[in-house]
Amino acid sequence: MRPGLVSVTFRSLSPEDVLRLMPAAGLECIEWGGDVHVPVGRPGVADAVGRRTREAGISITAFGSYYRLDVSEEKGESFAAVLETAARLGAPAIRVWAGSRSKASADPGHARRAAEDAARIADLARTAGLVICLEYHPDTLTDSIGSARKLLDSTPNPGVFSLWQQPTGCDFAHGLKSLRAVLPRLHHVHVFHWGQDPSHRFALDEGADRWRGYLRLLAECGRNPDLLLEFVPGDAPAVLQREADTLRRWLSEIEKTPPD
Repeated sequence: MRPGLVSVTFRSLSPEDVLRLMPAAGLECIEWGGDVHVPVGRPGVADAVGRRTREAGISITAFGSYYRLDVSEEKGESFAAVLETAARLGAPAIRVWAGSRSKASADPGHARRAAEDAARIADLARTAGLVICLEYHPDTLTDSIGSARKLLDSTPNPGVFSLWQQPTGCDFAHGLKSLRAVLPRLHHVHVFHWGQDPSHRFALDEGADRWRGYLRLLAECGRNPDLLLEFVPGDAPAVLQREADTLRRWLSEIEKTPPD
């Protein structure tokens, strides 16, 4: 499992500044965001950021797009443009959003069309050697264990994977269950520790017991996803080193723990 960063953690920084922070913090990989750092439809930017990332010795885990299943094409936001940007960047995977409605508010038609769109764009991505991964997020079709599992089961396409992040406000047992549900299709993990309110962002070490548990589960199951820090307290670059040190310490502990 490699420690890394989601670039939107520092939206106010340039890609060059983000890359300067990472080696000193011992971070090895990155998900570049498609809103600020690598905008869709700007191939020159994608080329340059991809080149600078590789020159810095950082691997690209994914391109974090804001394409929404069953929504974006209707709004004129083409997946083809997203795919071109990701390919120019050199990303092996594209993050997409699982629709625009929660399980509670989504009608069966939206869920069906989202699954069909996921299969369609996964086929397009596969022609370029990429896969797609579904954002695990509130107010989408992955906002609950059941709906996330149902969407994945509805898209058996081998090019469709899932992200995972700890659901907001959940206890450890629920978080562990939600991680287990997507393990067979897990691509990478967003790592942070929030309170009940997402605006309350705590130091990662305050969630040590639960995050150690999540990492143990991944290790026991033989899974080695990239673990990308996201949304550090105060969105402050100054705390990245501390947060990265915490994550790397946990990984070191897991590596030293003999299997049962």
